[in-house]
Amino acid sequence: MTKKEKGMRSHCPVNYGLEMFGDRWALLILRDIIFRGKRTYGEFLKSEEGFSTNILASRLENLINAGILQRSKDKDDGRKDIYSVTEKGLDLIPVIFEIVLWSAKYDAESQAKRIPRLVELIDKDNRSLSKSVREKVKRGEAIVKDYLD
Repeated sequence: MTKKEKGMRSHCPVNYGLEMFGDRWALLILRDIIFRGKRTYGEFLKSEEGFSTNILASRLENLINAGILQRSKDKDDGRKDIYSVTEKGLDLIPVIFEIVLWSAKYDAESQAKRIPRLVELIDKDNRSLSKSVREKVKRGEAIVKDYLD
Protein backbone atom coordinates (compact mmCIF):
# COMPACT_ATOMS: atom_id res chain seq x y z
CA MET A 1 0.00 0.00 0.00
CA THR A 2 1.43 3.39 -1.02
CA LYS A 3 1.54 6.44 1.26
CA LYS A 4 -1.29 8.03 -0.65
CA GLU A 5 -3.51 4.94 -0.38
CA LYS A 6 -3.32 4.98 3.43
CA GLY A 7 -5.08 8.35 3.67
CA MET A 8 -7.83 7.72 1.13
CA ARG A 9 -11.31 9.11 1.74
CA SER A 10 -12.97 5.89 0.58
CA HIS A 11 -12.26 2.79 -1.48
CA CYS A 12 -14.98 3.53 -4.02
CA PRO A 13 -13.37 2.60 -7.38
CA VAL A 14 -14.01 6.06 -8.85
CA ASN A 15 -12.57 7.76 -5.77
CA TYR A 16 -9.51 5.50 -5.85
CA GLY A 17 -8.77 6.53 -9.43
CA LEU A 18 -9.33 10.19 -8.70
CA GLU A 19 -7.06 10.11 -5.68
CA MET A 20 -4.31 8.25 -7.56
CA PHE A 21 -4.30 10.09 -10.90
CA GLY A 22 -7.41 12.25 -11.24
CA ASP A 23 -5.90 15.68 -10.79
CA ARG A 24 -5.73 17.82 -13.95
CA TRP A 25 -2.00 18.40 -13.64
CA ALA A 26 -1.21 14.75 -12.95
CA LEU A 27 -3.10 13.70 -16.07
CA LEU A 28 -1.23 16.30 -18.13
CA ILE A 29 2.09 14.89 -16.91
CA LEU A 30 0.95 11.41 -17.96
CA ARG A 31 -0.19 12.81 -21.33
CA ASP A 32 3.20 14.43 -21.85
CA ILE A 33 5.04 11.20 -21.11
CA ILE A 34 2.74 8.90 -23.10
CA PHE A 35 1.98 11.06 -26.14
CA ARG A 36 4.94 13.41 -26.33
CA GLY A 37 7.79 11.40 -24.85
CA LYS A 38 8.67 14.04 -22.25
CA ARG A 39 10.82 12.73 -19.43
CA THR A 40 12.36 15.62 -17.51
CA TYR A 41 11.14 18.37 -15.20
CA GLY A 42 12.30 21.01 -17.71
CA GLU A 43 10.36 19.35 -20.53
CA PHE A 44 7.18 19.28 -18.42
CA LEU A 45 7.61 22.98 -17.58
CA LYS A 46 7.44 23.77 -21.31
CA SER A 47 3.94 22.27 -21.65
CA GLU A 48 1.44 24.64 -23.23
CA GLU A 49 -0.79 24.59 -20.15
CA GLY A 50 1.91 26.35 -18.12
CA PHE A 51 2.79 24.31 -15.07
CA SER A 52 3.92 26.39 -12.11
CA THR A 53 7.07 24.96 -10.54
CA ASN A 54 5.44 24.17 -7.19
CA ILE A 55 2.46 22.37 -8.81
CA LEU A 56 4.73 20.38 -11.13
CA ALA A 57 7.03 19.29 -8.31
CA SER A 58 4.05 18.35 -6.14
CA ARG A 59 2.29 16.32 -8.84
CA LEU A 60 5.46 14.48 -9.85
CA GLU A 61 6.00 13.53 -6.21
CA ASN A 62 2.34 12.44 -5.84
CA LEU A 63 2.58 10.24 -8.96
CA ILE A 64 5.79 8.66 -7.64
CA ASN A 65 4.20 8.07 -4.22
CA ALA A 66 1.16 6.51 -5.92
CA GLY A 67 3.46 4.11 -7.80
CA ILE A 68 2.46 5.52 -11.22
CA LEU A 69 5.81 7.14 -12.04
CA GLN A 70 9.37 6.36 -11.13
CA ARG A 71 12.34 8.69 -11.00
CA SER A 72 15.90 7.84 -11.98
CA LYS A 73 19.07 9.80 -12.69
CA ASP A 74 19.92 10.71 -16.27
CA LYS A 75 22.82 8.55 -17.47
CA ASP A 76 24.45 11.52 -19.23
CA ASP A 77 23.78 14.20 -16.60
CA GLY A 78 23.53 12.91 -13.04
CA ARG A 79 22.03 16.22 -11.89
CA LYS A 80 18.94 15.63 -14.03
CA ASP A 81 16.06 13.33 -13.08
CA ILE A 82 14.26 11.19 -15.64
CA TYR A 83 10.61 10.33 -15.03
CA SER A 84 9.07 7.21 -16.51
CA VAL A 85 5.79 5.36 -16.20
CA THR A 86 5.67 2.22 -14.05
CA GLU A 87 3.60 -0.85 -14.90
CA LYS A 88 0.82 0.63 -12.78
CA GLY A 89 1.07 3.81 -14.85
CA LEU A 90 1.18 1.93 -18.15
CA ASP A 91 -2.15 0.37 -17.20
CA LEU A 92 -3.62 3.89 -17.42
CA ILE A 93 -2.99 4.14 -21.17
CA PRO A 94 -6.46 2.82 -22.11
CA VAL A 95 -8.05 5.26 -19.63
CA ILE A 96 -6.18 8.20 -21.15
CA PHE A 97 -7.11 6.99 -24.62
CA GLU A 98 -10.79 6.98 -23.58
CA ILE A 99 -10.43 10.58 -22.42
CA VAL A 100 -9.07 11.40 -25.90
CA LEU A 101 -12.13 9.77 -27.51
CA TRP A 102 -14.52 11.61 -25.22
CA SER A 103 -12.79 14.93 -25.89
CA ALA A 104 -12.74 14.32 -29.65
CA LYS A 105 -16.48 13.76 -29.52
CA TYR A 106 -17.45 16.76 -27.37
CA ASP A 107 -14.77 19.44 -27.96
CA ALA A 108 -15.39 21.13 -31.31
CA GLU A 109 -11.83 22.51 -31.24
CA SER A 110 -10.15 19.35 -29.98
CA GLN A 111 -6.54 18.83 -30.99
CA ALA A 112 -7.61 15.24 -31.59
CA LYS A 113 -8.43 16.44 -35.11
CA ARG A 114 -4.66 16.49 -35.71
CA ILE A 115 -4.45 12.76 -34.95
CA PRO A 116 -7.56 11.27 -36.61
CA ARG A 117 -5.82 7.95 -37.33
CA LEU A 118 -4.98 7.49 -33.67
CA VAL A 119 -8.52 8.45 -32.61
CA GLU A 120 -9.92 5.94 -35.10
CA LEU A 121 -7.64 3.18 -33.79
CA ILE A 122 -8.56 3.94 -30.18
CA ASP A 123 -12.24 3.82 -31.07
CA LYS A 124 -11.84 0.56 -32.99
CA ASP A 125 -9.87 -1.38 -30.35
CA ASN A 126 -8.50 0.60 -27.41
CA ARG A 127 -7.19 -2.44 -25.52
CA SER A 128 -5.12 -3.81 -28.41
CA LEU A 129 -3.74 -0.40 -29.30
CA SER A 130 -2.89 0.28 -25.66
CA LYS A 131 -0.95 -2.97 -25.48
CA SER A 132 0.99 -2.12 -28.63
CA VAL A 133 2.05 1.35 -27.44
CA ARG A 134 3.24 0.16 -24.01
CA GLU A 135 6.70 -0.77 -25.27
CA LYS A 136 7.18 2.62 -26.95
CA VAL A 137 6.16 4.39 -23.77
CA LYS A 138 8.52 2.19 -21.74
CA ARG A 139 11.35 3.32 -24.03
CA GLY A 140 10.34 6.95 -23.55
CA GLU A 141 9.25 7.43 -27.14
CA ALA A 142 6.53 9.87 -28.17
CA ILE A 143 3.62 8.00 -29.71
CA VAL A 144 1.73 10.94 -31.16
CA LYS A 145 4.26 11.57 -33.95
CA ASP A 146 3.36 8.17 -35.42
CA TYR A 147 -0.25 9.29 -35.91
CA LEU A 148 0.02 12.91 -37.05
CA ASP A 149 -1.62 13.50 -40.40
